[in-house]
Amino acid sequence: MRHEAKVHVRWDDLDAFGHVNNASYLTFIQEARADFTWYSRKLKSLPPMLADMVVARAEVDYLEPIFEGGIEISCFVWCGRIGNSSFDLQYELTSPGVVHARGKTVQVAVSMKTQRSRPLSEEERAFLTEYLESNS
Repeated sequence: MRHEAKVHVRWDDLDAFGHVNNASYLTFIQEARADFTWYSRKLKSLPPMLADMVVARAEVDYLEPIFEGGIEISCFVWCGRIGNSSFDLQYELTSPGVVHARGKTVQVAVSMKTQRSRPLSEEERAFLTEYLESNS
């Protein structure tokens, strides 16, 4: 299963070349991740999930530029891997008929008390498993 988050492309995301600047894609991914773990759950009266995670790695493949600000695009989020204390989230940023970018982040669960990595809880694993696609 994939989560779909709507992300707003702002006019100030455009650079001198007239397309969305590469750094903005990481912001879009961050917004989609927040929607996936917090905002969409709040609308269903569910508690936030994966709150104490840090991004250990982020990568983006830029496929087709976005040339317009003031629009909304879709960012699909799903889980690609679940480890002991880390997991991969995959992303696909699209507008109708176009895949603009694909991304991946590696998150690590962190103990707020010790500031060290910790194992994922059973609840976190169950949540991620709902969105796990093994061919990612």
